[in-house]
This record gives sequence, C-alpha cells and structure tokens, in this order.
Amino acid sequence: MAFNKENNSYTVLFAAIMVVIVGSILAYLASALSGKIKENERFEKQQNILYAMGVNENQDESSVNFIPTDIVEAEFSRFITEQLVINGEQITQNDEAYLIDLKKQIAAIKKGETAELPVFIGEKEGNKYYIIPMYGKGLWDAIWGFIALNENMVVQGVYFDHKSETPGLGANIKQRYFMDDFTGESVLYNDEFKGIAVAKGNNDPANKIKDDNEVDALAGATITGNGVSAMIRESVNLYKDYLETIRVK
Repeated sequence: MAFNKENNSYTVLFAAIMVVIVGSILAYLASALSGKIKENERFEKQQNILYAMGVNENQDESSVNFIPTDIVEAEFSRFITEQLVINGEQITQNDEAYLIDLKKQIAAIKKGETAELPVFIGEKEGNKYYIIPMYGKGLWDAIWGFIALNENMVVQGVYFDHKSETPGLGANIKQRYFMDDFTGESVLYNDEFKGIAVAKGNNDPANKIKDDNEVDALAGATITGNGVSAMIRESVNLYKDYLETIRVK
C-alpha cells in the first residue's frame, strides 16, 4: 500500500510539472504569435491604404496585387505624406493614425463619446489624395475599406474587404472589376455629400456614366451591395466637416 501511495504522489507531481511546462510553452507561443499577428495587421492596413490611392502591383485588368510586405513600410512612408487624427474640431498629426480602429471610434460616437478619426494624405505623380477609412455591415458580418478622394470629391480609388460574405456573390466586393467601377464617381450631388450607391437598376454595366452617384450592383448580392452603399454614405458624412475644408467650391 505504501508503494502505491508513493507512486501516486510521483504521478501527481509529474502531471503538475507537465502542466506548468505546457502552460509556459503555450504562453510563449501566444506571445510570439501575437507580435506576428500585429505586424501582419500593420502591413495589411498600409497595403490597403496604398491600394486605394492606386499604389499597387497590379499586372492586368483583373488582378489585385498589393505592395509586398517587405517594402510596404518604405512605400507607405514615401506616398503617405501626412497622417491626421480628427477629434471634434481639433486636427493633429499622428504617424500611427493608420492603427486606429474605426469600428471602436464609430461605437464611441454612437455612445456620445469623443472619437479619433484617422485621415491620410497621399501624393503620387503630382496629385494629392485624401484617404478615409470605412466600416459597415454586409449580409453576414463586417465589411470595411478605404476610399481615396481628390479636392473635387471625385473618387480616385477604393479598397473593400469583408469578414464572411458569400463566396462568388457578396465576397466579390473585393474583386477588381467591382472596385474599379467607383473610380471617377463623385461623392457629391447638388453640392451635398451623398456617397455612391450600389444600384440594381443602374443600367450602366460599363460604368461610363460618372455623374449619377451609382455603380452597378453585384448579381445575387443585394444586401451586401446595400451595405457598401450605406458604408460609403455614412463614412463620408462622418468626415464631412473635414472634407468641406479641403474641397474645391
């Protein structure tokens, strides 16, 4: 009996040691992975902002190729000349404004709290771009992106992404043919900030009409398209006071 008790004690001790060892390994891996995930998120945001202003490695009319991660920080510093944070009537510079989570800022606004809204100013080939982030709701979950405007409030480029829209339908908001349709459209209508609607009855599949504040809808993705329309409209109006200060009147 004594032997069994001693043996059992060793078993319990061994199990406890293993729990500590495994716990330490998991904690180390979690810490290491957390740093890598944050790095990847940083690169992805920089890639998306640059893509919206037309800085990418697209090779044809259908590809969506970002600036590679090994050079994206350098390219971001090269093309993004200012990063601003809007807090009420106060506008400050912040070199890490791109890390601000717009979802959290929108939630703060809905609660009546102060919020920090990031905006990015880029320059390319002598042209200036004002890039604002967007966040909204698709059919199943969150959608987000960036829209680049010039001083006339004409879209110079966009980037959309989603969490879980339907493959082949709503997920196509991040396809090149859909995103390119927004270039050249205005977010103004009769001198008011209207946004751009994803419209089923647009009847302009080639998207040659650029003064109607509309692009053709995605087949079978009405709710996602409505989400994109709402996201653009609400995001542009969120930044309306700032955009009024830079637009040509």
